[in-house]
Amino acid sequence: MFLSIIIPTKNEEAHLGALLKELAAQSFRDTEIIVADARSTDRTRDIAARYKARIVNGGSPGEGRNVGVEHARGDLLLFLDADVRLPSKHFLRDALKEMRLRQLDVMAVRVLPYQGRFLDRAMHRVYNWYVRVTVSFHPHAAGACLFSKRYIHLALDGFDESITLAEDVDYVRRGSEIGNFGILKAFPIYVSTRRMDKEGRRRMALKYLRAEAHIVRKGPIRNGRIPYDYNYDNDRT
Repeated sequence: MFLSIIIPTKNEEAHLGALLKELAAQSFRDTEIIVADARSTDRTRDIAARYKARIVNGGSPGEGRNVGVEHARGDLLLFLDADVRLPSKHFLRDALKEMRLRQLDVMAVRVLPYQGRFLDRAMHRVYNWYVRVTVSFHPHAAGACLFSKRYIHLALDGFDESITLAEDVDYVRRGSEIGNFGILKAFPIYVSTRRMDKEGRRRMALKYLRAEAHIVRKGPIRNGRIPYDYNYDNDRT
């Protein structure tokens, strides 16, 4: 069982090293790491090279993930954001075991913030509850951590690069029509609150409520109708 881990990046020097260090410490080692970098102007590529990751030219998150798969060797794929933190050194081992036992083809995870503010934990728990109750008829996923089998990715022609927000939701929705989709039970993944810090909690909540309403009523979000700032840690381009 060989796993290709694909990480889209743009100016992630403050976060990428910690994730790559955690990946290097995983008990499941049959992996490769591909960093799809969108022309970073900081030390992102240097950090990726230090951990022996393969570096390819990326773009938007969806484009970076697709390019990463083009260079991947595994039949199993894991898409990670650079700022996530793994909950255990056995995360990969146990997640892949659960994926196999439940015969899942696409698997999302629950998300919790690692900074620990009460309001942030509450907001993420509401998201996790919503994802759980809608899993059978309205699948959702956070692109911060998403497992997929290669055949599903190829059948979907990858992430839709014309979608400018919530391309991960579109991916699992289409994937669930081809294969089995589920939410990992063993662990949550820990995510950064930096988008909330930059945009504000209220603004972020309203933004994603608006996005969900658009998806339900009109379908995928294209043409930047709801703004998304990929470079939220560094304003350099």
